[in-house]
Amino acid sequence: SKLKDMFESKIKVEWEAIKNKDKKAYGELLADDYQGVEVDGKGERNKIQAVNELVETNVFNYTLFGFKLIPVGPDGALVIYEVTMQFPPKAQVRYARVYITELWMNRVGQWKEVHYQETHVK
Repeated sequence: SKLKDMFESKIKVEWEAIKNKDKKAYGELLADDYQGVEVDGKGERNKIQAVNELVETNVFNYTLFGFKLIPVGPDGALVIYEVTMQFPPKAQVRYARVYITELWMNRVGQWKEVHYQETHVK
């Protein structure tokens, strides 16, 4: 569907921003009230924390797959997918696989990511 294609595109932009440590591109996708929970066990992050910690990321490459879109009314969507992250050649851990759920809301004509949740996949 058109909506699924749009979200797949936005998520590719999101992961390119993470890989390239592009704070501006990443921040533009997130809602001001964004909350994210990552697999590192550090708890929830708000938009400012999520954007600022991009400098610490070491995602060298990634593969996205298994996209699933669940509409939540006319202005919301739950997007579920998996990512396999590849880290630099000298990293202690080379790969990590993560199951991700994102809640996106259409606010004043713009789709923004409101919530992000990661679960480690073995």
